[in-house]
Amino acid sequence: MIEKPLTAEDVDFVTTLHGEERISFVVLLQPRGDQADVLLRAIDDVAMGELKEAVREGEEPEGSEAREPAEIGLEYSLRALRQAGAEAVGQVVEDHPLDKLKTVVDEAGADEVIVLTAPHYVEEFFHRDWASRARHKVGVPVLKLFAHSE
Repeated sequence: MIEKPLTAEDVDFVTTLHGEERISFVVLLQPRGDQADVLLRAIDDVAMGELKEAVREGEEPEGSEAREPAEIGLEYSLRALRQAGAEAVGQVVEDHPLDKLKTVVDEAGADEVIVLTAPHYVEEFFHRDWASRARHKVGVPVLKLFAHSE
């Protein structure tokens, strides 16, 4: 589960987690929108020392306006994973991402879930971030990783 396109460092990181073992990915990307309040994102930006980003939070596309950039980001990420030698399929998820994650885990017979996001300090503190919530829902180990910046 990701919230933005994978960087080259992210791809290298996730494709080498299990050494030489052949792995496949089902990537779920949720576009920006109701999943995170603008204020919470701004607080996270301030906590990371990214004051300029905090000011620009309101300018980021959300909801239906974020769908097309999310689809482009997903295709970019899938292509990068495939170029690294992994099998990869995916989809953009707009509603109930953890319900969709549970369904994908069950249907794919997944061994583990990787949640790759930027730090979300407020949500993490209250254990409301995706990884914390997924641990109670999916029935397989959940690995939380922080995405690399571009």
